[in-house]
Amino acid sequence: MVRNVIFDLYGTLIDIRTDEFSLDFWRKAVQVFAMGGASFSPGELRTSYAKYVKRALRRERLKHPTYKHVDIDLLQVFRRLYSDKGVNADMTLLRDTARRFRQDSTTFIRLYDGVIELLDGLKSADKKIYLLSNAQESFTIPEMDDLGILPYFDGIMISSEERVSKPQRQFFEKLLDRYSLDPKECIMVGNDKNSDMLGAKSVGIDGLYIHQEISPEVKDQSEVTAKWKIMDGDVRKILPLILSEDEPRE
Repeated sequence: MVRNVIFDLYGTLIDIRTDEFSLDFWRKAVQVFAMGGASFSPGELRTSYAKYVKRALRRERLKHPTYKHVDIDLLQVFRRLYSDKGVNADMTLLRDTARRFRQDSTTFIRLYDGVIELLDGLKSADKKIYLLSNAQESFTIPEMDDLGILPYFDGIMISSEERVSKPQRQFFEKLLDRYSLDPKECIMVGNDKNSDMLGAKSVGIDGLYIHQEISPEVKDQSEVTAKWKIMDGDVRKILPLILSEDEPRE
C-alpha cells in the first residue's frame, strides 16, 4: 500500500517558465539590487552572478567529492553581490531580493489543472504528502504559498537547503531518514525520467512518471523506468493510480 506520496514540484504540480538569460531580465535585476543600495550595470551583474554561482558550486563539490549532483543557496550569492558594493545585506533584504529576482525572471507560473483535486484526494485517503525538489527554498516556498499548496505538505526537502539534488541517491535517503519513511510504502511522482524516476529507483521507491511539455525529451516510453506512466500530462490520472493500491487483492 502507498502511504506516502513524494512529489517533484516544477513540471509536476507547477507549470512554470523562467528567463534568466535575456538582457531585459538583467536590466530588471539591476533595479532589484539598486533598491537594496547596490549599483550594477546589467552586464556587470550578470557576469558577477555567474562567477559566484560557479564558485559556490565548486565549493560544494569539494565538500562532497562523491556527489555528482550538488546545489547551492542563491541567497549566499546575493549576499556576495551586495558585499561587493559595500552593502551588508541582512536576511530580510536577501529574501526580498530573491523574491523580486524570481518574479522578474518568471514569465509564466500556474498549477496544472487538477492539482488541488489531487492533493485533496490524497489527504482524504489519509496519505502523507512530501516534496523533494531541485529548487531554491527562497523561490519555492513563497510560490507554493501564493499558489495555495503549501499547507498540504507533511514534509518538504529542497536541494538548496540540503546542498544535494536529484537524482543523487543521498538526497532521497535524507528524505526517508528525516521523516522515517519506508521506501516500500512510498511513490515518487515526477516529470523527469532521470532525476525523479531513476533517483527514486536507486533507493527502492516506485515511480509514477507524468510527461509534461517541459519534461526532458522521451523518444520512447521504454526509456522511462516507472511503475506507472502518464504520457499525456493529465494530472487527474494520478490519484486513481495511487488509490488503486488500496484496493483489496482477490
